[in-house]
Formats: sequence, C-alpha cells, structure tokens
Amino acid sequence: MVYQTYALIIDKPVNYYFAAFVFFSTVCSYNFHWALTPHMLAPSHRLQWDERHKSYHYLLSIAGLIGAVVCFFFLAEHWFYIGIAAVLTFLYSAPKISFPPFQWLKKIAVGKTIFLAMAWTYVTAILPVLIEENSISTTVILFPISQFFLIYAICILFDLRDREDDKAEGIRSMITYFDEKGIDILFSLSIMIFIVLVFFLSNDGMGWGHIILLLVPAIILIPLYPYAKRNFSDYLYYFVLDGLMMFSGLLLWLVNRF
Repeated sequence: MVYQTYALIIDKPVNYYFAAFVFFSTVCSYNFHWALTPHMLAPSHRLQWDERHKSYHYLLSIAGLIGAVVCFFFLAEHWFYIGIAAVLTFLYSAPKISFPPFQWLKKIAVGKTIFLAMAWTYVTAILPVLIEENSISTTVILFPISQFFLIYAICILFDLRDREDDKAEGIRSMITYFDEKGIDILFSLSIMIFIVLVFFLSNDGMGWGHIILLLVPAIILIPLYPYAKRNFSDYLYYFVLDGLMMFSGLLLWLVNRF
C-alpha cells in the first residue's frame, strides 16, 4: 500500500526507512490490539488461537515497538506527522484498555471502524506524501479519500463478523447500531464513493491503466460481500479480504516490474 502511494502519487522510489517503520509499527499495534482482546464469540480458529497465546502477542508487540523506535530515528524530523498516525492507531485499541478515560471511547457511535480505516489511510496514503513534502494537487487529495472508502468497506465486514463481541464489550459503532439493511446501505455507499472518486482521478491525469488497477479490489469485493456476511472463514477474512487492501498495489508492482 505504501509502494502504491509512492508509485502513483509521489513518483519516487520507496523510502525504505519509512517502509520499515510502517512494518514494525503494524506488528506492534496489531499484536497490542489482540493482546488486549478478551474472549471472542466469533467462530474463528485464529481468534481462539489468539486467546490461548496472548504472551506471543505481547512479545511481538514489544519487538515491533523496538523496530519502530529504531526506524523512527531516521524519520525524527517528521515527528509531528508520525505522531498523528500514532494517535489514530491508538484510538482503535484504546477502548480495550481497562481505564475509565479509554472506556469512554466505547460510547462513540462511529467507533473503531472509522478509526481503523483512518489509521490505514493516513499511514499508507497521506503520511508518505507529508514525509516526502510532495506538492498538493487534486490527485493528492482524492487518492487518500478514495482509499479510505475502500478500506472502510472492507472493515465493515470485519466489524459485522465481530458484531456480537462488540455488543458484549459495549463498543458502539455504526455496525452495532444499524440493522442488516442499514449495513448493506453503508457498504454500498462506501463502494460507490470509492468508485466515483477513482474515476475522478482520471481528470487529473492518472492513466486508465492505473484507474483499472485501483478498481480491481472493489470489483472483487462487491460479489464477495453477500458471501462474506455469512461465511466467517479465517482464510476468507485474513487472506482474501485483508489482501484486497493491498491487491491493487501488488498488481501495480507486478506491472511496473514486468
């Protein structure tokens, strides 16, 4: 996803210190989140494994933190922009911390889904532009907004799977608030906004080849949505749906390489 932003928007080779920082930060935040997650009701072998092996999550979280701190020293001049990413990422996991100020976050209606989508969008589509001090253009603005709505559409399915767990923990989100029809409308709106914004990118000079690559994940996600609402397979969620977030970037890398 970081590569995609560098290739399409910044038009420079990837900053390897930044890519490593994103990798280690992701390892840290992901494992921190699951180390704090209590018993899950969702029918997932992977989540059951997580519950039995929380010590691994703590160890990986610490290892990721050490790696992120080391990489941060090479990016320290951009501490303010990186700090925003840290806050967004922390807000996603904060409701799971047993401390009154953080517990209040459970009551926010937009909840974790938007925090997560914002964090991924900011880190992969906005932060690289800020670090490279890229000039502002219509593409620079439209690209991250479009990515947000694609990521958000995928997150809707994850939240739908975790809906009963979130209700049990008192975590509110649009997914726990809406009925199934409302969730379908929310998903459809997210996908439609994503597609419209991607087409708008062509007006600012992005080639149709790149436009098609950006649209591929949505083309796959739309027919998958009804099936994924009923089938909570770990392979479907952690390989296919998670993979769709980076799929257009992977296709772009393959096209540019070969």
